[in-house]
Amino acid sequence: MSGSRIYQIYYSEQTRAEVDADFLPLDNLANERPDWREYWPIRRFLASQQLEADCYYGFFSPRFRQKTGLTGAAVHEFVQRHGGAPDVISFSPFFDQMAYPLNIVELAAVRHGCADTFSQCAALVAPAFRLDQSVMSSLDTVYCNYFVAKPRFWAEWLRACEQIFDTAEQALTPLGEALNRMVMYETASAPAKVFIIERIASLLLWSQRHWQVKSFNPLKLPPLSAKFAAMVSVPTLLVLDSLKIAYVRTGVEEYLGAYRQLREAAMTRQNTNQTQMPRSSHGR
Repeated sequence: MSGSRIYQIYYSEQTRAEVDADFLPLDNLANERPDWREYWPIRRFLASQQLEADCYYGFFSPRFRQKTGLTGAAVHEFVQRHGGAPDVISFSPFFDQMAYPLNIVELAAVRHGCADTFSQCAALVAPAFRLDQSVMSSLDTVYCNYFVAKPRFWAEWLRACEQIFDTAEQALTPLGEALNRMVMYETASAPAKVFIIERIASLLLWSQRHWQVKSFNPLKLPPLSAKFAAMVSVPTLLVLDSLKIAYVRTGVEEYLGAYRQLREAAMTRQNTNQTQMPRSSHGR
């Protein structure tokens, strides 16, 4: 059975105190490059440490428990049960945002309003990727970098991330400048490059089909938006996801057509419900 070394990043005394006892603490107190968020300490670790070939490594943010509801003990138990053959084991939440969008990059383009930036970066990592055509599902979508993997996947992940890193650091092109622009998320903001890095694992799994993946059931983890999940039922999300999986596996266009039709109907219902919501229900 393969072992695992799963780290939780801390960047303050408070987040150090909150590190799960079953994870290894990863020190980012110096926080030399806060503009890169969690990528900076992960990059530093991968560049400086010798990894064991059959060991699973993971690097989780301080909000892992908040976003997934999972303890470190539950993560280790899942890895112990399912580790070995998989290259990647995902603990990604947000099934609603795996099933509903065509792909994880489409979602980012909508949420952060920088479709060109995301499309160009996706093409660097996965040249065949097209924002309005490429289909992803729960089988190859990872949010928040909540995954553990063997060193061979981390090496590929770092190689892809460094393309984005170099482009942003040099800032010699319009894309490099765009990667450093601040974009909104929730009620805060961060450079666009941060959200690109969070999508690298998904792009690799989509474009390099030889990777073996095992996922913790995302339906047992929280959705991204409780309000959205209340408007689009779980059965509808399951059908949307299943239609995308069927299309990818068979190439039969009717599956993709049915997905688009069902999503359009769900979108229409969602917009209608939002219009009918009382004004006091917003902003809380």
